[in-house]
Amino acid sequence: MKAVVCPKLDDFGAIAVAEAPDPSPGEGEALVEVRAASLNFPDVLMARGLYQVKPPVPFIPGTELSGVVRSVGAAVKGFSPGERVFGFAGHGGFAQLCAVDTARLMKLPEGIGFEDGAAFGLTYGTALHALRDCGNLARGEVLAVLGASGGTGIAAIECGKALGATVIACASSEAKLALCREHGADQTINYATEDLRARLDAITGKRGVDVVFDAVGGPYTEPAFRATGWRGRLLVIGFAAGEIPKLPLNLALLRERSIMGVYWGDWTRREPAKHARNMDDLAKWIREGVVRPAITERIGLAEVPKALQRMASREILGKVVVLPNGPSADERR
Repeated sequence: MKAVVCPKLDDFGAIAVAEAPDPSPGEGEALVEVRAASLNFPDVLMARGLYQVKPPVPFIPGTELSGVVRSVGAAVKGFSPGERVFGFAGHGGFAQLCAVDTARLMKLPEGIGFEDGAAFGLTYGTALHALRDCGNLARGEVLAVLGASGGTGIAAIECGKALGATVIACASSEAKLALCREHGADQTINYATEDLRARLDAITGKRGVDVVFDAVGGPYTEPAFRATGWRGRLLVIGFAAGEIPKLPLNLALLRERSIMGVYWGDWTRREPAKHARNMDDLAKWIREGVVRPAITERIGLAEVPKALQRMASREILGKVVVLPNGPSADERR
């Protein structure tokens, strides 16, 4: 099979398409013909050796995929060859075939194509878990999304609106903010040119933001946290800016604010029933048009290395979908 191979860490120039052995499904696994996969920031971190999970090199990146089951290993129940699925491989998704633990696979609902299937699970699953299960976002509250133009940021905007919040999208360019407005943001802030805290205070009339969804970190976390109101909640999603911020804890004390970490992957294993509920809601919202993945690019395997570099440089808008077998991936059967 053809696959994107990462032969060593922290060298995007070394990542390339190569012939790799076809995988075989082990016990509890399904072999999936990959129709679509998508880029996520954990792919960048894994290629640099900075992610929580560190596969031995060489390895095939690609955390998220959709496709058709070709065969199943021993002890697999609930999946059969020919079924349309989506899920989270951990790595291995940027290839024509991928063996995936069936505990991390779900059947792709009718009416949802392979491209959307590959583009919504991780980002929307993370966003809804963060806002609903960690942040307890309530109807009528105010949500600020940092890094709002990325895949997870767009998902947070749409999930926030679905949960009844007013959403303030914060990003670093007008092009990025335009995408946020297309996906439902009520207000936007360019934190590259504007004072983030002052603008959040102005928009809320100094009442304060209720929830901050922070996938960026760096210099933006503290001013956003300072702009939260009484019992405001800061949701720690990731550090796309590259710097892990350090917050003065008196900021939490002063208004009974909370700092909540979000680790969606581990949560799905610990609370599978709630995870299933969230994914059912997201599938329903996609079918109804309440949410829609912001697929901005469709690329082949050969274009993945440069796309990873652009994602590392924060040059990606929305979601990039990888089509290992060409542009006909989004068939619906």
